[in-house]
Amino acid sequence: MAEKRTMLRRGFTEIDYDNSMAAASDVDSVKYVNDPIHGYIKLNKHMLEFIDTPQFQRLRNLKQLGSAYHVFPGGSHNRFEHCIGTSFLANEVVRGLALRQPELSIDERDIRCVTLAGLCHDLGHGPYSHMFDNEFIPRARPGFEWSHEMGSEMMLHNAIDENNIDIDEGDVKFVKRLIQGTSRPVADEKMFLFDIVANKRNGVDVDKFDYIQRDCYNVGVKSSYDFSRLMLNSRVIDNEVCYDHKEAYNLTEMFHTRYSLHKRVYRHRAAKAIEFMVVDAMLIADPVLKLSEAVSDPARYQLLTDDIVRDIERSKEPELEEARALLRRIHKRDIYKFVDEFILPPELTDIANSSAINEAEVVGHRSTNDDFVERDVLVESFCIHYGMHSKNPVDHVNFYSKYNVREKFPIASEFISMCVPKKYEERIVRIFTRTASKRGQIQRAARRMIEKLNANTITNSPGSSPPSITPNRGFTLPEDISLEIAKRRRLEFS
Repeated sequence: MAEKRTMLRRGFTEIDYDNSMAAASDVDSVKYVNDPIHGYIKLNKHMLEFIDTPQFQRLRNLKQLGSAYHVFPGGSHNRFEHCIGTSFLANEVVRGLALRQPELSIDERDIRCVTLAGLCHDLGHGPYSHMFDNEFIPRARPGFEWSHEMGSEMMLHNAIDENNIDIDEGDVKFVKRLIQGTSRPVADEKMFLFDIVANKRNGVDVDKFDYIQRDCYNVGVKSSYDFSRLMLNSRVIDNEVCYDHKEAYNLTEMFHTRYSLHKRVYRHRAAKAIEFMVVDAMLIADPVLKLSEAVSDPARYQLLTDDIVRDIERSKEPELEEARALLRRIHKRDIYKFVDEFILPPELTDIANSSAINEAEVVGHRSTNDDFVERDVLVESFCIHYGMHSKNPVDHVNFYSKYNVREKFPIASEFISMCVPKKYEERIVRIFTRTASKRGQIQRAARRMIEKLNANTITNSPGSSPPSITPNRGFTLPEDISLEIAKRRRLEFS
């Protein structure tokens, strides 16, 4: 019997050389694309059936980073290439597991469905990506339950129906469950497959592998973690994807990079100010263009992309003049202004979810000569974390040793490094203004509000030394200098 020949492909998995050569004759059913992150990616016929549809091609017009592109010029990449990259990695992972562990009985259906889940997981994103479902829809349709994951399910069905894609209904349900992710048992399915695209156990999945590497590459942020090592050193133990114990620090670096991207890129102050302006413009346009109603109509949603801002700019309706004016301000870099930021102590994070910090409270702390109103103030409260809020996600990953590849075990953070964080989540309150000339007034009022909150905390904690919210001196605006002079000095300095 002839010896079976194998070859290494891209350093991740072994490929059956003989079968690969046989498959190479079917050249009409595959295409290759050259991706800056992963190199040449093979697109098989099952992938192309979805890629070559209007529903998927729509992703070419959705910026991966939303408004952050206005701050990071290199961040011009789109959901289209991210979805292709995620499908590639999903395919690599599941094939690698199949080759390293034949006892898992991974079949072609498993490989096909996991790959399609990676390909279609972001079909439902709206204009400016997360801005649409996190900011626009809640304000345009208060109380309406909708998310981009629900949009992905809607667009997946629409792509299948409108393009007559021949796929088994059971496979469609499986793909949808893989996109949603679950840690609960699913009848007749291998549970470890749910760890690949959307991992609900600990967040280690190929979606994260791709977007972290792709975003870092495009915005110029250096990343020190290596996802290819994670893929090479993964095994399934007790129906769970586990990793070589030597990858524990690599995983810590991955989650730190995620946190760093949120801190430096996704939540950039100028990007958020521009996002507020785009949301305001879309809310003004919504009664005329019915943007928020498109989430219930896949035919209309298919046409809803980042180009909506161009549609507003090209419009002639007088009702949209205010929206057009906002978009012109973005082009002229006359954007909403950042006012202040407060990082809340962990013991006081509940304050951000109460009525103690909001636009009305800031207005309530005006001084006698202040003339700003609630419309001038924007308050946002958000968390940045490693992926599991206050928990360390690496604590929820299981590992194995080369001395016993059938036994899984967790690794406590003190065995990874003594320099790992003690906290994995921070709550931040930021204040912006729509009116630049009132920035100083609003900051002073906001700090009076914080002083009152600190005083109330002390009053409610007799006999103790409770934590307090401390303003950042670096954000303190001078009282004796106008914003125009400050801007001119910055230009002269540069």
